[in-house]
Amino acid sequence: MARASSTTSDSSSQIRLIVGDFVGQLSTLIEQDAVARAREAIMSAFSGSDAPRLTVNGKRRGRPPGSGRRAAGAMLALAGVAGGSGVKKRKKAPIQLCPVPGCTNRAAPVFGMVCSKHKDLPKAEIKKYREQRRAQKAKGKKAA
Repeated sequence: MARASSTTSDSSSQIRLIVGDFVGQLSTLIEQDAVARAREAIMSAFSGSDAPRLTVNGKRRGRPPGSGRRAAGAMLALAGVAGGSGVKKRKKAPIQLCPVPGCTNRAAPVFGMVCSKHKDLPKAEIKKYREQRRAQKAKGKKAA
């Protein structure tokens, strides 16, 4: 039985040594990172904002420079122009006109999809005009 207790104390002391080494290495790394960040903050404060912000391993921190504005090539690719990446530009919906017969003004959602002149018409009357326009459109499609 004496052996069992001595192996237990040996293994626990080995674990303590391993954990102690790990904690020491971890605290060293954290301290190095803190010193590097402080050095970086001081250097950027004295040298201006155009100095690159590098980490300990040489990588940049934060957003890449110029990411706030789009490059001309990226805009062309988004528009689907000049060999873009196949992204098509969104097609706008056709202009919707006022449903009142003879009116050629644009309809606006603010006025319930009628123009500003006819915004005070009763909804039932506007509905009647829309039905008439749909009937004319359906008649035109049947004739064609």
